[in-house]
Amino acid sequence: MKDDRIKVWSRNEIESPCIQICVVHPETRLCTGCARSIDEIGRWSRMEPAERSAIMAELPTRAAVPTGRRGGRSARLNR
Repeated sequence: MKDDRIKVWSRNEIESPCIQICVVHPETRLCTGCARSIDEIGRWSRMEPAERSAIMAELPTRAAVPTGRRGGRSARLNR
């Protein structure tokens, strides 16, 4: 019985990439802290390890915040 309890608490799972900066950017719809979508954040605990691994591999290529310059009349007109 004791071995079963140890197995439950020592599961080999992929940790969440959350860094406690939970703000969703209005244009990209990605969290500015971890770059995951709202859907990915909400489903994270129910995802299979393969799906989590795929997302973790993709995160470094995501831009949660656009890098283009904003401001001025031109930016307002383009919205």
